[in-house]
Amino acid sequence: MVKQTYVMGELMQLENEIEMLGVHAEGEIGRVITSGAPDIPGDTMVDKMNYINNVDDSLMKICLYEPRGASQMTINLLTKPCRKDADMGFFPMQADGAHAMSGSNTICVTTALLEAGIIEPKGPRTVVKLDTPASLIEATAHWDGKKVERVKIDMPTSFVEHLDHPLEVTGLGVIKVDVAFGGCYFALVRAEELGFSIAPEEARDLVELGARINAAVQEQISVQHPEVPSFNRVEYPMFVAGSKTEIRNATIIFPGRIDRSPCGTGTAARLAVLLKRGEISLDSEVSSRSIIGGEFIARIESETTCGDRKAIRPTITGRGWIYGHHTLGVHPTDPFPLGYTLSDCWGAEKPR
Repeated sequence: MVKQTYVMGELMQLENEIEMLGVHAEGEIGRVITSGAPDIPGDTMVDKMNYINNVDDSLMKICLYEPRGASQMTINLLTKPCRKDADMGFFPMQADGAHAMSGSNTICVTTALLEAGIIEPKGPRTVVKLDTPASLIEATAHWDGKKVERVKIDMPTSFVEHLDHPLEVTGLGVIKVDVAFGGCYFALVRAEELGFSIAPEEARDLVELGARINAAVQEQISVQHPEVPSFNRVEYPMFVAGSKTEIRNATIIFPGRIDRSPCGTGTAARLAVLLKRGEISLDSEVSSRSIIGGEFIARIESETTCGDRKAIRPTITGRGWIYGHHTLGVHPTDPFPLGYTLSDCWGAEKPR
């Protein structure tokens, strides 16, 4: 293939194609950019995330929007770490922008870094330190010499913001939701009280109801992280079922789809709620499953604080698989250099 120079919005010119590994964690796609991306300005990972969200999102669009991407995936951007104690920096980019943290995508990134040889494994248990906008994340990979068998993630400090917060939803009336932080803020909705079990055949109905719930959440619930000013909104509604050590989750992701994985950050947030309600103890091992049956094993390692809030330090363990290698580029005559979205797959609301 002949190399071209591709203009990417205001960010800069790319002289090479963008190379990505196709990876999934328990069924949730998290492609990982391994080369060809420009340096993103910013002194911290929060600065870099905000640059994508507020200044120039062309890299995200060219990789994620059609015809080179699709709504049912995440693009993970690797960067030089901003902290000296980290091995790599990264943040996930989804249809509504760059995000601070994702458990399933941390599994995808760790799997890609080791199996592609970007970071050399250091024995059967290799610790990879990742600089993210949420915090420094330690991921422990169990390595069999050829394959990452599983990844254990030290999740961000997690805590409960509200229990049983009343929420008036169009067509439902007033329901109660729990609001908790697990790397980002979630509104936890008890699915069984609304007639759902979180089964595959319920996916479309859950997405449609989730859109109404999310609209109500954005209007009626305010949050503010005690240490990171930019974490000031509920990012996802998450339907929850089960209890104690056997739970199920269905996180609704913009523009209208369900996380195929059990959702790492959502699971961390739910652990904080379960502990607060007295349904689990510090030594409980929790099986967290997705709508398609994928499993994360979750634990609370210790209690701590975050600002003035009682908090926990949770871990999740899950599996990732590399399924392909992708080379993206834009020919100078391509009429869609930054891609496009249509409401049939991307919803009526403009993604960005």
